Order: sequence, then C-alpha cells, then structure tokens
Amino acid sequence: MINVERKNSYQLRISRRLKEETSHTLDVYLFVPGELGLSTQLISEEAFYHAAIQISRTYYSDQHHLPLVRSRLATRHQMGSDSYRLSLSLYAYQYVGAMERTTQAMLERARAIRPGQEKQQVDQQSVDRLCDEMQETSDLSESILRRLRRHPPKDDRLYKYFANIDNYLSWFTEQQLLALVAHMPRGGEFTPIRHRFVAICQREAEYRQEQEYNAMRVMEDPTRMSNKMRLLRRLIEYPITLKQRSQELGGGEQKAVKALATAVVMGFVSFGVLRLRDTLGDITALFVIAMAVLYAMREVFKDDLRNTLWRWLRRGRPKWRRQYVDPNRNVPVGHQLEWFDYKRYAVLDTEIQQLRRRTVAQREEVVLHYRSQSRMSPTRFLSGYEHTQESLTLDISMLTRLMSKGKHAIYRLKEGQAVRETVERRHLFNLVIREIGSEDQPYLARWKVVVSRSGIVSVEKVEESEAHQAPP
Repeated sequence: MINVERKNSYQLRISRRLKEETSHTLDVYLFVPGELGLSTQLISEEAFYHAAIQISRTYYSDQHHLPLVRSRLATRHQMGSDSYRLSLSLYAYQYVGAMERTTQAMLERARAIRPGQEKQQVDQQSVDRLCDEMQETSDLSESILRRLRRHPPKDDRLYKYFANIDNYLSWFTEQQLLALVAHMPRGGEFTPIRHRFVAICQREAEYRQEQEYNAMRVMEDPTRMSNKMRLLRRLIEYPITLKQRSQELGGGEQKAVKALATAVVMGFVSFGVLRLRDTLGDITALFVIAMAVLYAMREVFKDDLRNTLWRWLRRGRPKWRRQYVDPNRNVPVGHQLEWFDYKRYAVLDTEIQQLRRRTVAQREEVVLHYRSQSRMSPTRFLSGYEHTQESLTLDISMLTRLMSKGKHAIYRLKEGQAVRETVERRHLFNLVIREIGSEDQPYLARWKVVVSRSGIVSVEKVEESEAHQAPP
C-alpha cells in the first residue's frame, strides 16, 4: 500500500512497506501543467533528480511489541548493547511515525472544523469522531511511554541509549499534543480533551526535569532545545536506517562514445583534408579557408554525434545504482536501479493514460517519470526485521519557482455590496503511482496535488485500481 502525504510546504512524502522475498518496481509519474514551461533547458533531468528526490529505507517490524521485548532481553544480558539500541530505536521510530501521521490528519480536520463552528454549520458526527480519535491518541501515547519506562536498564552503557530515546519521545509527544491544543476548536466538546492534553504536556515536562535530561540553559532557550531534539532524532534513526552508496551508471560507456564520435568525425575531416590537397594543390588562401570550414564542421558535428549516440545507447537503461548497507554490520543487504526522465503523454503505458484521464486542457503537460527496481537480501537482515519501509521525498520547490509571482483580485457580492478579495494562483498537479511486488496484487493510484507559489496546499487521493504487470 502506498501512502502519500505532505511532509512540509514544498515536499511530498511517498512511503511504502516492502516484502523481503520479492523484487519491487515503483513508477512515479508527476504531471506538471504545461503553463509552467518546464523543459530540460530550464531544469535538466539530472539536476532535478539530485535536488528533488531523496530516498531512505529503515528496518520495519509488523510485530509492534517485538522491539520492546528484545530490548528487555538485552537488559537481562541475554543480548548485546547494539541489539538493545537497534530494538529501542525501532520501537521509538515506529511510534514517532505513527504519531506524526495521526496528528497531521487530526490537525487538518480540526482546521476544517474551526471556520464551520463560527458559522454554526458543524457536522456533529464529525466533531464526535474527532474527539474520540483525540482521546484514543492520548490513551495510546500514554500507554506506549509507560511500556517504554517500565524496565529502564541499570547498565550505564544501555541507559545512555534509553535516556536519549526517552527524552526525545517525551518532548516529541508534548509537541504533538500542544499542536493539537493550539489548533483544535475552542469550547464545547473539545474542552475536556484540551484539559487532558495540557495535563499530559505538563506531566511530561516535569518528568524530563526530574530525570535531569536537559540542562536549564537548554530548557530556557527554544532554539537550543529544538537543535538538541533534532540531534536525538538523528541518533534514533541511525541504527535502523540503511546506509546508501550511490553510483552513476554509464561512465565507461560515455568515454567510449566520446572516443568513437571523435574518431568518426576526425576520419571524415582527414579524408576531407586529403581531398582538398589533391584538388587545390599547394597551400593557398582558398585551402586555408576550406580547412577552417572543415574544422568548424568537426566541432559542430562531433558534439551532435556524441549526444545522439549517447541517447541511443542509454535509452531505457537505468541511470543510477543504489546499494543498501546494514549500518550495524556494514554488509550489503540489497540494491536498487533507478531511472528518471521527462516524457510525453503519448508514450506512457495505456493504464497510466487511462488513470490520468487527460483532456484537451492538459495536452501540454510535462510528465516527470521516476522508476526504481530493487531487490533486498533478507538472509542478511538482522533477525526479526525482515521487512523494510521506504520513504521517498519529492521536493517540488524547483517547480514552484516557475510559477508567476503576485496575487490576483476577484470580486463577489456580499449583502448587496461588491467585495474585493485577493487570491493566490494555484496549479493542479496529478501524481500517479504504480507499484509491483510489495503486495500480492499490483497497485495503481492517482492523487491530486494543489500547489501555489508558497507551497503545497492540499493532497487528495482520487482514484485507485489494480495495475497490470509493468513492462521490463
């Protein structure tokens, strides 16, 4: 299953869970409106790939209590400190990811309810459902933190890992709940849950102070506190995030193509020089001019021939290779081949065209196509963590720079008066994703992404269907 969400103002996060025993193929198609004027002359394919696409893979366990059980075994000296750190980090990472997704969804619903509440047009069922979800979230977060703190290790080598993770999770939970408090509707059914969230946050702040996790100068400076927590987040992610070694393919072939093109062109130039000498005889002004024309043609046709041969040779072949390495044992656990190019709508697969349902208005769209084929080696994974979770971040800030600046004015009637309102121009991007290998059936879905110059406005899933086997 593919999950697409807004990570921040300019980034989309595409996440999926991968089975270990199969190869995986992922196709991501981003349909960019033609009015933006995107082309390889403005943003090259290589520049967009390196600047806008980031991939990370982490260990994943669908048995949510397994990491905590393994960490408790380590505290009883039945496992090593590395295993303890890995298990506790995985437990914390999965909690943080679930909490972020849940909080983001509730924040969007809370923001949608607040304007309606002022106009007394609130759907009571939606309000009750949101209150229940907030209550459930607080119960789960308290339960997860309580389980974590039930058996703190006595060994100093293990306790430093526990303290860092416990410190971060306490602060992270407080921040997520405070965000909900700041944006939830005022009064009414939300008053009890607001009081409960505030009580939990106060209790977590007192807990961190009792444990002396942070110095006073850090607690008094929000910038220092934020920087420290960002560092702790990286320490949590490090032992469960696979290292990556990237390699650009075709380096030797590119040199061979350059040599071949030079040899071919120089062959024709040498032949032309011999013919000129036979025709014109001694060196004259005409001979010098003819030689200059030949060498000028050499410079022109050499580059054209080299580029043409290179495109023909690399057509349809992967451009990059990515190797995944276990961070704890430094052994390869899988590899991935990647493609990225700009495509025309007419050359897309039939099922992609049908899902896009393009009309005449979108005939000038530019299609950005990213593709990856990967295979992991589960026998090299650590015991109990045969699954991985991939997170692909797509940064569209380079595309927003192509949008026109400024705002526009529209007029409407309000109580018999003409009212002028300022609006920001928005563009509709379509995101189509096809995945093969992670589930029993291939998966194909489409999202609408509304974007303005100031960032991503909304992400909405509009259609999904079963996909056919992708061509090799």
